[in-house]
Amino acid sequence: MTQFVMVAGAWLGAWAWDEVVPELRAAGHGAHPLTLSGIAEKRDVQGAGQQTHVRDIVDEVERLDLRDVVLVGHSYAGVPVGQAAERIGDRLARVVFVDSNVPTDGESFSLGWWQGQEKFEAELAANGGFWVPLAAEDFEGQGLTDEQIARIVAGATPQPGATVTEPAVLERPLGALPATYIKCLLDGGEPSDDAAKLLAGSEGRWELVRMDTGHWPMFSQPHELAQILLKAAAGES
Repeated sequence: MTQFVMVAGAWLGAWAWDEVVPELRAAGHGAHPLTLSGIAEKRDVQGAGQQTHVRDIVDEVERLDLRDVVLVGHSYAGVPVGQAAERIGDRLARVVFVDSNVPTDGESFSLGWWQGQEKFEAELAANGGFWVPLAAEDFEGQGLTDEQIARIVAGATPQPGATVTEPAVLERPLGALPATYIKCLLDGGEPSDDAAKLLAGSEGRWELVRMDTGHWPMFSQPHELAQILLKAAAGES
């Protein structure tokens, strides 16, 4: 029995997995969607940073005494999930990165921002130290219906800025872990350079899976995403 611990990307809580969880449980597995500190129903938690999010994930695994764990990180959440994966030791079965960032030791999420770190961090400062959620028009072209976009926008909450500016801390190469990387093709045809490097240098421990959808597959293709997660847990390509 695999135990899936699933973390959605920036601005989103455990609710983002509502359409994926039932399929995993129907297949006989445990499914534990997790809201990180400072977001959604935990938005009142003060002072949350990236290492807070790493601890959130590790603490959930240990609190529930989970074994045979598949950690799933979407988008931003790939950064704390990748760090948590090496900290849960032999409880880990696999990591699944869903169109996500991956952590690099000593580097922050903001460092790789497409408009540049300085501009990104200036935007955080201008918004009281928070990363403001996207507007509805920013989700266009991602395979989402108007109803799905409205649901995401309505549920999104500002992301604490320290979660994206604190550096990652890794004790060993991420490529040493068993992992699946899911690339959502409407958000770009190839994985980012750091993920591509890990895929190429992992000596078969990392697998690349492509989905013909946008960056939020838990909304646009929840059934297909659930099936990929089940295959990853079973070691199937």
